[in-house]
Amino acid sequence: MKYEPITPDAYFHIYNCGNNKENLFIEEDNYIYFLSLIKKHLLNSMDLIKNHFHLIVKTKPDTSDNNLSRSFSNLFNAYAKAINKRYHRSGSLFKDQFSRIKIEDETYLQSIIIYVHTNPTHHGFTTDFRTYKYSSYHSMTSKKPTELDREFVLSLFDDRKNFEFVHQSKNTSILEKYILE
Repeated sequence: MKYEPITPDAYFHIYNCGNNKENLFIEEDNYIYFLSLIKKHLLNSMDLIKNHFHLIVKTKPDTSDNNLSRSFSNLFNAYAKAINKRYHRSGSLFKDQFSRIKIEDETYLQSIIIYVHTNPTHHGFTTDFRTYKYSSYHSMTSKKPTELDREFVLSLFDDRKNFEFVHQSKNTSILEKYILE
């Protein structure tokens, strides 16, 4: 399979799932460790579900293409090694090399952010996406400090109130074409 090259100063939807549908996140510490690894990237939105994850990132403008791909590969390899060591397992943690889609227009960016935030409900991990702990939705609707680029994301929806409204009244038929699993 040919993968989209990761280029500088661009938005990407990065996602992957567990090998053989195994869980990537087994306990609380796993989520925390994964989040600590992704802090070096400009994260716009994310959700971490037991057996897969979705990240919306903006790559840095002053990095070479090779360094960007290597950086993400290193991140996922570090996480896999830590999980394998902690749980005395071996072999691939992830189904495949991480998937990525370059986000080239604002409408798709808005739609994929909504999809990512509502994904835990779609997969039955919660009945209300607003209460799912490992989603960036909380950070977007909070006023607490965050590592996420909250102001940019909210500006895509005009403001916090409209961001919440659009998420709660999402048009599932529009989002169906973005469902990747």
